[in-house]
Amino acid sequence: MNLPVVQACLTETDLTRIHRAVSYVATHDTHQVLAELLPDLTAEERDDVSRHLVFDHTAVLVFPDSLDGLCEELRRCGLRPGPVTPSVVVRERLARRHGPVLGDSPVGIVHVAVDGRSVEIFALPVPPGSGLEAVAEAERAAEHEAHAAFAVTSPGAVVPAGLRTLLTERGGAAPDGGGYNDHEDVTVLYFRTSDHRRFELRLPGRHEPLPDPATALLGVMTGAWATQAVAAMAELRIADHLADHPGLTADTLARRTGADPDALRRLLRYLTTLGLLTSADGTYHLTETGRPLRTGTEFSLHPLALLYGGPFYDSFAGLTHSVRTGQEAFAHRHGQHHFPYFAQRPGLGALFHRAMAASAEMFTPVPHLVDFSGVRRVIDVGGGNGALLARVLRAHDHVEGVLLERPEALEAARTQLAAQGLDRRCTFVTGDFTASVPGGGDLYLLSRVLHDWEDDRCLTILRRCAEAMRPGSRLLVVERLLPEREGAWSTAVAWDVHMLCNVGGRERTEAHYRHLLAEAGFALTTSHNLPLQASLLHAERM
Repeated sequence: MNLPVVQACLTETDLTRIHRAVSYVATHDTHQVLAELLPDLTAEERDDVSRHLVFDHTAVLVFPDSLDGLCEELRRCGLRPGPVTPSVVVRERLARRHGPVLGDSPVGIVHVAVDGRSVEIFALPVPPGSGLEAVAEAERAAEHEAHAAFAVTSPGAVVPAGLRTLLTERGGAAPDGGGYNDHEDVTVLYFRTSDHRRFELRLPGRHEPLPDPATALLGVMTGAWATQAVAAMAELRIADHLADHPGLTADTLARRTGADPDALRRLLRYLTTLGLLTSADGTYHLTETGRPLRTGTEFSLHPLALLYGGPFYDSFAGLTHSVRTGQEAFAHRHGQHHFPYFAQRPGLGALFHRAMAASAEMFTPVPHLVDFSGVRRVIDVGGGNGALLARVLRAHDHVEGVLLERPEALEAARTQLAAQGLDRRCTFVTGDFTASVPGGGDLYLLSRVLHDWEDDRCLTILRRCAEAMRPGSRLLVVERLLPEREGAWSTAVAWDVHMLCNVGGRERTEAHYRHLLAEAGFALTTSHNLPLQASLLHAERM
C-alpha cells in the first residue's frame, strides 16, 4: 500500500528561518544569551540571574499554507516536532497588529526538540492567494514574534518579581505584554530590549501579568499626578507626622494637617500605590521610599519635592516649545532664565539652595576618592552653597578653600560654612566663572556646573579654569553621566530633558566630557561612581 505523499507546506524562506533558530539553540547557553540580550548587566548579575532561570527555547513565526501536514514536513527536514497546540497569546498579538484581516484563522505552536532545549515554532496558516500573504510578508520582515525564552526555575512569586525588576531597571528591558497560557499552565511575560530584540520569561502557573501596553502608557501619562501627589505630601508634612507618630488614621492626619478628611484619605490611598506609604486597619505608615520626605534630616528630599512640584513642574508644560526651538521652557514661560528669576525672589532662591543641598549625598565619598596629601588650596568654581567644599575641608584639616559664586549664592555658602566652623578656612569670591577663575589652586572643583550649559559655554568655563591652573594641577568634575548606549536606563536620561526644559543645558556621556576636557587642555584620567547615580571625573591640566 502506497502512503500519501505529504506536500511541502513551508516556503524555503521559512525553512531557512527555522534551521537558523535550531542552530542558535544548539550553540548558545544561558550566559551567552543573557550577554547578547542584556549587555548592561554585569557578569556577576548574569551569574545571579542564571541561578534562577535557564535558556529554554527560541521562537520563530512561520506561515505554512495549512496546519495539516506541518509536523510531517518538519520531520522530513530532519527535525523532531511535538504536537500542534493553539497559541492564544500570539494570535491576540497578531490581531492587534493586523486587525480583522486575520478573521478566525488559528495560530498553532509546535515545539522542536534540540539538545535538551527547543525551538518554538508559531504557525499562522496562509492559504495561497489569501489576504494573509501581506501579513506574512510584514511579519517576516519585522520578526515581531522572534524571541529567546527563559524558564524560571525558582518557585513562588518573590524571585520572579525580583527578576522582573532587575531585567528592567538594570538590564534596560521594557515589558512588552504577555499572559497566561492554560494549555501549558504557564504565565508568559514578554520583554523588549533597547535594540528591539525580544525575550520572554516563562513562569509555572498563573501569575499577575505585567500591564498591557495601553495601561502601561496610561501609567506613564499620569506621572504628573504622582509629582503633584508627592508635592502635596511634602507641603502637608505628612512624612513628619507619620515619623513622629506611626500608625495615624486619615482623620487624625487631617486634623493635624488642616486637611479635608475625605480628600486626604483619597490622597493617602494614592500615595500607598506609589510606594510612599503602607496602610493597615485604617492607619498609615511611612515606607523607606517615603522617609526622605521628612524635614530636618540630612539629605532630606522635602525641598526637591516642593521645587519639582512648583516652578520646575510649571516649566515642563512648555517642553514642546523646548523641543521645537532648543530653548529652555522656563525662560519662555517666566520671561527670564531661572538663575536670575530665583535670585530676584528670595523665597524661591532659598528653596532652590535647599533643594541642591538635598542632593549633597552624592558628595559623601569625594574627599576619600582623591589624594589630598599634596593639596593646600582648593578652588570651588560655582560651588553653590559650598556643600562639596565643606566636606573636603572637614575631611582634610590642612586644606584651605576658595568659593567662587554669585552674590546671593555666596550668602548661603557663608551661612552653611560658618555653621560648621569652616568659614575661617575659606575665602568667598564674587565673580563670573565665564570671565575669570581664581588662580593659585592645587585642585579645582566643578560640581554640577557644566550640565547647566551648552557645549560652547562649557568650553569657556573649562578654559577659564585651565588659564588659572598650573600644568599638572587637577580638576574634579561631578555630574550625572548619560549611558553610552542609547536606550539603557539611567536617571541621567530624565535629567537631560529636565536640563533642556529648565536651564537650557544638558547631561553628557563620559566620552562627551572627555572630548570637551581635551579641547580645553585637560586629560581625563579616571572616573568614579557616586551616590544618586552621579559620577566623579578626575582630570589633569596638560
